Amino acid sequence: MDKKQQLFNLAGLAKRAGKITTGEELVTKAIQSGRTKFIFLANDASQNLIKKMTDKSKFYEVTVCQTFSEIELSQAIGQNRKVIAVVDDGFAKKMESLMTE
Repeated sequence: MDKKQQLFNLAGLAKRAGKITTGEELVTKAIQSGRTKFIFLANDASQNLIKKMTDKSKFYEVTVCQTFSEIELSQAIGQNRKVIAVVDDGFAKKMESLMTE
């Protein structure tokens, strides 16, 4: 199984475990409160959203993954979303290690 598929599966697992926050506003709040460990950002999201999320993530030192399109992200968690924040250390560490392998 390739890394992209593993990340996809982990996103779904994190969703079922209740360890994600979705939607621009909630994700922004989660980043600012320091709860966010990892972010999935759709690579086909609007430039405005991409800039906002990458700027926030850099400032708060949160890893951003832009591997997936909006359709793929939505399939992974079963909801239409452009941005997903992972709020669990375990999931985030595993996702980061998959991205750096």
